[in-house]
Amino acid sequence: MRHCDTARLSPAELPGAADALLTALGDIPSAHGRMQMAYACGGNDGGLDVIYVVSTPRSPQAAPAPHGGEAALGRPSGFLGSQGANQPYKIWRVRPRDHTLPSLADKLPLLGWYEREMMDLYGLRFTDHPEPNPLVLHEGMPREPAPFAHGFDIHAAALDFTPQPPILPQVLGHDIQRLPFGPVRADIVESAQFLFFYIGEGILHYHPRLFYKHRAMEARFQGADARTGSALAERVSGIDSVAHALAFAQAVEGAMGWRAPPRSRYLRVILAELERLYNHLHYLGRLSKTTTLKVGEAQGLLLEERLKQINGKLTGSRFLRGLITPGGLRRDLDVSGLDAALDTVADDIDSYLQRLENTRSHLDRLMTTGHLDRQVAFDQGACGPIERASGLDRDLRRDHPYASYDKVRFSVSVQQGGDAHARSLVRMEEIRESLAIIRQVIGRVKPGPVLRGDVMEEPDPQGEGLGWAEAARGGLLYAVHLDATRTRLQRVKIKDPSFSNWRVFPFTVEDSNMMDYAINEASFGLSVAGADR
Repeated sequence: MRHCDTARLSPAELPGAADALLTALGDIPSAHGRMQMAYACGGNDGGLDVIYVVSTPRSPQAAPAPHGGEAALGRPSGFLGSQGANQPYKIWRVRPRDHTLPSLADKLPLLGWYEREMMDLYGLRFTDHPEPNPLVLHEGMPREPAPFAHGFDIHAAALDFTPQPPILPQVLGHDIQRLPFGPVRADIVESAQFLFFYIGEGILHYHPRLFYKHRAMEARFQGADARTGSALAERVSGIDSVAHALAFAQAVEGAMGWRAPPRSRYLRVILAELERLYNHLHYLGRLSKTTTLKVGEAQGLLLEERLKQINGKLTGSRFLRGLITPGGLRRDLDVSGLDAALDTVADDIDSYLQRLENTRSHLDRLMTTGHLDRQVAFDQGACGPIERASGLDRDLRRDHPYASYDKVRFSVSVQQGGDAHARSLVRMEEIRESLAIIRQVIGRVKPGPVLRGDVMEEPDPQGEGLGWAEAARGGLLYAVHLDATRTRLQRVKIKDPSFSNWRVFPFTVEDSNMMDYAINEASFGLSVAGADR
């Protein structure tokens, strides 16, 4: 796979590979050199492989790694890679025996959801899994035949579904109350059910139940061409259209050996930062709503709207859709007036951020709410502003630069508090940095083509590529597998940041209180559609 060092492992070697990874990381958790995701993929011989994706330390051009343990991961030896230490990611490729693999969830907890997803959708078994309950398929939905298994026929399958209550741990006590909230909730929010066990205001146990509207987006890519794939990627999570289209395009480019022209790579940076801006302003407005700061809510959403109007005038799409495609951009953009357009809103944004940080009633509700420990953030796979607010210094724009991020200078905001206030501070600083990045890039964009479909470097021999982007909500990965003709998509796997952060979120809810729940959830900025892709 392009951009990856690959090691083929047997099922028996898999636990040893996990132990080696943990040993290389050392005792101090780091944002780098950790497991990222796992997924099932059909092999060229018709069998089914499970592919594990491991991130490596920062690229040489990035800042030095903060912990010595990361350097060990970069050495090409054994399970940690077989083709050198220059690639941003490492791949473990494992062929299950009798559709069975040992679970790694006890060693690498963030894999727990990925393994459950493969059990639900592909019929795989993971022995000794600590939580082998359904995830995507709710209780009562048969796992056999598996929906994504080879030969599955939805018209012939008898999918008898008798809804059953969720599988929960026993929570005993005569004064414990149980509150099921959702899946239909007030306001314009996505479908999800949250189960609370609480005494008074104290939350003892919290269980989120997602995947009510699973759209099988990954399966929808199968058989599509690359341009159609771009349109699908933009619709996985509409608020992250640019990030999804960008990661997908870069994965296809890696598989095909394409390289987008310099002008389009700079324009991709501008689009990505414009998307980050309106997302973070929306986040601050919604967060203000939960602290009953109505003026802060209105101002944040108004500033979001003004940014979207700038997006619309620049691209014709308020959500910046229909532009990014493998090979560059579908059409050119005139950014000559963008700097002036941003000038009309930049001072108001800065004033808004300052007022938020000087509103005591708002800060009192954020500070200490929803604390996420650094070790938990690492073990459970937190990403983006969530991990950076808990002291994990990782940003794909800097660590494994893509597009033209290696040509611009910016700071990565990291906070140590791990609470709702720290998460809002990270996003505030990212707003300021995004404005600075856009202004830098505007001055560097030179005339030239924006689309190129010819081979500029050696294509991946297997027709596979990995693409990534630092979306507004965190690290986003696309693994793309092309068919034998190199014209159609055979398999597309998406690691959406909300899938990672929804897994982390419950660790901040238990032992908190009901009055702070809405604030805590808003501080994570989660997308249900992103998780349920």
